[in-house]
Amino acid sequence: MQINDTYKTLAEPAEEQLYKEKNSKFLGYAFPLVSEEEVKPILLTLRKQHPNAVHFCYAYQLGAEKISYRANDDGEPSGSAGIPIYGQIQSFGITNCLVVIVRYFGGVKLGVGGLISAYKTAAQLSLEAATIIQKTIDVVYIAQFDYAHLNKVMRVIKERNLEILEQKMDMQCEICLSTRQSNEEKLLAAFENLYEIKLKKRA
Repeated sequence: MQINDTYKTLAEPAEEQLYKEKNSKFLGYAFPLVSEEEVKPILLTLRKQHPNAVHFCYAYQLGAEKISYRANDDGEPSGSAGIPIYGQIQSFGITNCLVVIVRYFGGVKLGVGGLISAYKTAAQLSLEAATIIQKTIDVVYIAQFDYAHLNKVMRVIKERNLEILEQKMDMQCEICLSTRQSNEEKLLAAFENLYEIKLKKRA
């Protein structure tokens, strides 16, 4: 069975995008995201940059297998901002990203339909301006062994093209290894007959 172990995300923050609708200005921003904790500092920075803006609406999605997301209207009518922004994240098929739309009110009410359209378009422009890259879903294992078996372990690492994340070399060695999810069975098979090496998966 073919395992799909890739996902799409942003390479770096996209440049600010401007969309205008009936004198209101919508400034769009897209950021790569690693964790939920990053959202608040980004929003604080944008609020400092735009002290006169009235709404900072956003949506984000995290995770490749277990998905978590949030959509926030920030005072706009319910469902008129956050969900249209999130819809664009889904439409582009990306994850681990945050899209924020900063609105300057231009004196003309747009109505719920107008807002949905404006926030959707601003989010779309932001993501079109971003560089989207493909990443792999990786698994991490810790190999524990006596120093005497180091050559065996290094041979497997080289043969299987495994990535070393961390290593502790002593009488008792520990190497933290990473490989893409679709190679997990091959990694386990490579160590299967090396009984002197303990292998455990990192959560």
